[in-house]
Formats: sequence, structure tokens, C-alpha cells
Amino acid sequence: MTKYFGKKVTYKAIFIDIDDTLLDYIPCCREAYDAAMPEHPEYFQLFFDIAGRLFAEAKHGKYTIAEVMDLYPQEFIARMNELENERVSEVELSARVDSFKHAFRAAWGTTHTLVPEAKEMLELLKNKGYRLFAASNSFGHLQRSRLEHAGILPYFEDTFISMDIGYDKPDIRFFQEALRRCGLQPNEVLMIGDSMTTDILGAQAAGIDALFFDRRGGASLMKLIKEL
Repeated sequence: MTKYFGKKVTYKAIFIDIDDTLLDYIPCCREAYDAAMPEHPEYFQLFFDIAGRLFAEAKHGKYTIAEVMDLYPQEFIARMNELENERVSEVELSARVDSFKHAFRAAWGTTHTLVPEAKEMLELLKNKGYRLFAASNSFGHLQRSRLEHAGILPYFEDTFISMDIGYDKPDIRFFQEALRRCGLQPNEVLMIGDSMTTDILGAQAAGIDALFFDRRGGASLMKLIKEL
């Protein structure tokens, strides 16, 4: 039994976001970029800004996550070529985009820098008897690979990833399908995540209580779950 904004509730399971809740997005992104583009470390910020903007626009429905996964390599390589004053054919540009995209994704699947207290939080929640499920927007095989490399995949009963589910957070259908797959009702689940848009508001729209992990504001995972 715990309290959620003054009301006493009992949860059976917890949905937990992955990036910037369990795994530290920026160093993971840097590691994957360096592996995919070792000859141009100076363009990481450009890449990061482009990807960040497109993912932010996806949160508000402008793109799907699948579309963003193709768009940011295209925009980045085209922009880098401009800055390098390189004129290449459409065929060559496409080849460069594909090469970078595949190299980045391959490297991304092995990145696993943990957010502080992530493993301790999972251990505590597991010991308290909660069913744990990862809930993330991305490719399922890549996210599961990252959780495995980080040594935390065994904590999860299942992983609900947008490219497998068929819908992206904050789409209510993502959460409805996740609930269906684990056989639970909305009032039996708590969502924990770092995005107010995709994690918190998305879960609440589906009738699921949610805890906002204000990572950039210096929040602690262990303090966040102290009443659970």
C-alpha cells in the first residue's frame, strides 16, 4: 500500500522507461556516435541536436519513432556534407546515410551506461514483489540488448517497446496494449519515467498513475520510490 497524491493505492506492477530513467542517454549516444563516425568527433553536437529536435517533435505527433529513426541520419549526413563543402551524388549520399545509420544502430545496441541508483531501484522493487516491465520508444531488439549489456534485463518480466507494440508513447494504445499483454488493469500499474509528455501524461491518459523522474533536475531514483 502506498500513497499517490493523497490516495491510498496498491500496485501489482511497475512500467519503467529506459532512456534517462535506467540508461544514461547522453553518454550512450556519444559512445554509439563515436563508433559510427570516429573520423568526425567534432560533429557530435550537430548530430545530437538534430536527433533531439526530431525526437521532441515525435513526442507531439509530428513523426513516428520509426520515421525519426530514418530522418535524423539523413539530415545529419546531409548537413555534415554541407559543412565539409562536399558535393556528392544522391546515390553516394544515400550510401553514406545507410552506412552511418547501420553502424550507429549496431553500436547503440551495446551501449549500457546506467543512471545512478538504477540497479539498486530495480533490486528494491523486485524484492518488494512488484512485477517489472520496461516501457520504451525504440527498436525492441536494441533496447533489450542494451538492458542485457547493462546486466538489468533479468529484472523485467517483459519489455514493451514501441516498434514491437505498434504504437509510440504517449499514444494511449501503447499503454492499453502493454496492459493487455501483462493482464493487468490501469489501477494496478504505476509508470515511472523522465518525460512528462510521453511517460507521465501518456500513462495518465490511459488511467495509469505515474511518477515523474526529474533526472535533469537532480532527482534520485531511490528517493522517488521511497513510499512504494
